[in-house]
Amino acid sequence: MKASWNGVVVAESDDTVVVEGNHYFPESALKREYFTFSNHKTTCAWKGQASYLSLLVDGEMNTDAAWFYADPKPEAEEIRGRVAFWKGVKVAA
Repeated sequence: MKASWNGVVVAESDDTVVVEGNHYFPESALKREYFTFSNHKTTCAWKGQASYLSLLVDGEMNTDAAWFYADPKPEAEEIRGRVAFWKGVKVAA
């Protein structure tokens, strides 16, 4: 699977976990040069607290375009150490 935004691949892996229709990529699959810090956080009732990352590609920012659960609840342990995308990031084979 590849995650791309603005025509640039920002993550690529054959090892994704699909939860609620979202592909969670291993952290090691991220092309770190495109990711920046975000203070944004949300809470999911069954997964726990999500933290976000923003994308910076060719001078354009996509704020909070990726999320991860640093300490997921036991029911969501399979996504520990993994990152998912939204906000226009295309995920395809």
